[in-house]
Amino acid sequence: MTAPTGWIYWALLSAVFAALTAIFAKIGIQGIDSDLATLVRTAIIIVVLSAFVWLAGKWSNPFELPAKTWIFLGLSGLATGASWVCYFRALQLGEASKVAPIDKLSLVLVAVFAFAFLGERPSVRDWTGIAMVAGGVLVLALKR
Repeated sequence: MTAPTGWIYWALLSAVFAALTAIFAKIGIQGIDSDLATLVRTAIIIVVLSAFVWLAGKWSNPFELPAKTWIFLGLSGLATGASWVCYFRALQLGEASKVAPIDKLSLVLVAVFAFAFLGERPSVRDWTGIAMVAGGVLVLALKR
């Protein structure tokens, strides 16, 4: 087994924060519309991330970015917004411990889309793990 590289630590932190997102959101959306909750969360993200980029000295003029970058970041933003609206609605209607695993079906879809559109070629071992995740989602999603 090879030593982990830097991206693994960031990915693990992402998983921790994603888990906290589900818990905090489930508590926060009680008694309010899930779409309004998504808007409030998004506004907070904009403020915090803007401050972070500015204070870290990473600010540059976004209007100087190439058109391709704008198009694909725009599409990514639209997909993120749609995902958040659907996720918050699911959290409002269901249990966080059941919504979050189904949301992670995105892992399987990323692998399929990366294969189809990015030319990535996961190994048989990778596909086995991806299939296991899909199976786990089905086990968690199916009623007894």
